[in-house]
Amino acid sequence: MPLFEYIGLDSQGRKVSGRIDGPGLGQVSQQLRERGIFPTKLHESSILGARRRWSDLRSIMQRCSAAELASATRQLATLLVAGLSLDTALGSVAEQSDQSMIGQVLASVREEVIQGNPLHEALAKHRTVFPDLFINMVQVGENSGTLDKALHRLADFLESQDRTRSRIQAALAYPVLMTLVGSSVLVFLFVFVVPKITRMLQEMEMALPWPTLLLINLVDFLVAWWWLLLIALGLGFTALRRYWRTEAGRLRIDRILLKVPVFGRLLLLIATTRFSRTLGTLLQSGVPMLKALDIARNLLDNHVLRQAVATARLRVQEGGSLAVALRETAVFPSMLVQLTAAGEQSGKLDDMLYRVADTYEHQTDLSITGMLSLLEPLMILFMGVVVGFAVLAILLPIFQASQGFG
Repeated sequence: MPLFEYIGLDSQGRKVSGRIDGPGLGQVSQQLRERGIFPTKLHESSILGARRRWSDLRSIMQRCSAAELASATRQLATLLVAGLSLDTALGSVAEQSDQSMIGQVLASVREEVIQGNPLHEALAKHRTVFPDLFINMVQVGENSGTLDKALHRLADFLESQDRTRSRIQAALAYPVLMTLVGSSVLVFLFVFVVPKITRMLQEMEMALPWPTLLLINLVDFLVAWWWLLLIALGLGFTALRRYWRTEAGRLRIDRILLKVPVFGRLLLLIATTRFSRTLGTLLQSGVPMLKALDIARNLLDNHVLRQAVATARLRVQEGGSLAVALRETAVFPSMLVQLTAAGEQSGKLDDMLYRVADTYEHQTDLSITGMLSLLEPLMILFMGVVVGFAVLAILLPIFQASQGFG
C-alpha cells in the first residue's frame, strides 16, 4: 500500500504530523478522523511504498550510533517528565532528529503507539537499533508506571558505553596510524629503493657479505612471488574465519585471546565492565534476574564468557547464588565475585555491580595506557631493526669496495 504523510490537528487542537499506510487519500483521511486527527495537509509520501519503507528503515537502523540513541532517549525522558504524552514526546524527538536516521525510526515507532500498541512492542519491531536491554527496560518502566525513570537510566547506560568505546578508539588511533605509516615506509623501501641499490651492488661483481645476499634474495623473492603471498594470506584468512564461525573454533580462539599477555587482560576488563553495568542497570530497573542474565550474556562478544554466564544462569535458576555460580566458572575476576556476594547479602546487588563497573572501567583506562606504553616502543624497535638491517646490508659492500680501492 502507498505511504502518506499528513499534518493536522488532534482533538485538543494541537498540531500533529506523521506517516500512515493506506489504499488511498479518502480511506487514509477517514482513518485519521477515527483516531481523532483532522488532517489539514495529506499527500502521498516520496517513499515509494511500505515495503520499500521497511527496507530503508532496516538499513537506517544498522547505522544508528549509540550516541544518537542515547541523546534521543534522554530527550524523550525529559519530555515525559515535563508532562507531555508519549506520542507527543515521540513526535517532538522525531521532529528534532528528522534529518538523522534515529528520527525516522522514532517516527515509525510513534505511528505504532498512536495505533494503540505499547511502546516496548513498537520498539521490538526495530531490534537492529533497539537492543533487548532497551526493550525490556522500557517494558518494565511501562508496567510499573516509571517509564521516564527507565529512559533516564537507559540514557545513562548508553552514554557510559559510548564514552568507553570512544576512549578505546581514541587510544588505538595512534598505534593504528603509526602502523600504517611504518608499513608504507617499509613497502616504499623494499619496492622502490632497495631493488635499485641491490641491482647496482650485483653489477659490481664482488663478493657480497651475507646480510647483503640475504637482502637481495628476500627482495627477489618478494618481487617474484608477491602474488603467491597474497593468495596464501587470503586463503589463511578465509580458513581462520570459517573455523572462527564454528562453535568449537570460536570457543578455542576466544579462550586463546583471553590468555594473550596484556591484551587478554584488557579484553576481560572490558567484558566485565560491560557485563556488570548491564546487569546492574537491568536489576535496578526491575528486570528479573534470569532475564537480566540472558540480556547481559548476549552483549558479551567473547564466547567463553558467554558460556560462563549461561552456566551461572543455570545455577541461579536452580536456586543457587549468583556469586557462587560466577566463582565456579573460574573466568571472571575475583572482585566481581566478592562484590556480587556482598550485594546479595545486603540486598543491594545493583549498587555493587555499578561499583564493579566503575572500578574496572578505571582499570581499563590504566591497562590501555600500559599497553600503549609497551606497544609504541616495540613498534619503533621493529621498524628500526628492519630499516637498520636494510641499511647495513647496503652499506657493508660499499665499505668493502672503498677499502679495496684504498
